[in-house]
Amino acid sequence: MKKGLTFVLGFAILLVGVVCLQADDQAATEPVTLKGTVTCAKCDLKQSDKCATVIKVTKDGKDMVYYFDKASNKKHHGDICTSPTKGEVTGVLQKKDKDGKQTIKVSTVKLEK
Repeated sequence: MKKGLTFVLGFAILLVGVVCLQADDQAATEPVTLKGTVTCAKCDLKQSDKCATVIKVTKDGKDMVYYFDKASNKKHHGDICTSPTKGEVTGVLQKKDKDGKQTIKVSTVKLEK
């Protein structure tokens, strides 16, 4: 009886863990708005070998970096490469890539002047 109960409890915990991991790894379908500093991953943050437009957001005391999708990267990079700017980005979060980088498919960008 104890072995059976232990097995069922262990399986339930494993199942909950797998569901939580899958939910975290899924891409969102609803637009989100991120507020923070729009900057360059290479020139300012030193996190990339190539220039990339990102928004750095502080969430729960941790800095999170969201990379702009390819089209938005090119469109907005000239404004922020050497001068990080506070701003707000709205878009849909994409699935994390193999390196764990989070990308946002940007619909609007509002930079403070």
